Amino acid sequence: MTAEFFVVRGQVEKGDQRGRELGFPTANIALRDQDGQIGDGVWAGWAERADGTRIAAAVSVGRRPTYYGADGYRLVEAHLLDFAGDLYGETLTVWLGHHLREQEAYPSSEALIVALTKDIADAAAWASDNPAAALPDPGDAGDGVVRRVGT
Repeated sequence: MTAEFFVVRGQVEKGDQRGRELGFPTANIALRDQDGQIGDGVWAGWAERADGTRIAAAVSVGRRPTYYGADGYRLVEAHLLDFAGDLYGETLTVWLGHHLREQEAYPSSEALIVALTKDIADAAAWASDNPAAALPDPGDAGDGVVRRVGT
């Protein structure tokens, strides 16, 4: 059986730092695909740093509807589990392995925090069953391009 992943690579850009304010800092990667070829949603996955270190991640793909509605710029926001540090300017490769849920507009920051807490727990559980060593080769693609890859 072939496992399929979506992969995106790009330089981490500074955002509005809302994730950090909520207690869930993210590494932001701009997407070239603003039409939503893979669709918006929250994923369990892995992120690989420039030095080859792979870290489990809860990843949002989309426009951040709680704060921007349908008008936000589409991007990947990867919250690296059990990581603290500065990733600005670093190139990350992010594998999206398991779709957790669709993006939603929450009525408050507090409601979003509850959802993010569950997303992180779900991503950690998925990552423990899907080790980084089994990830497919990401191949070569330009920054901000989402591609489907398989093992």
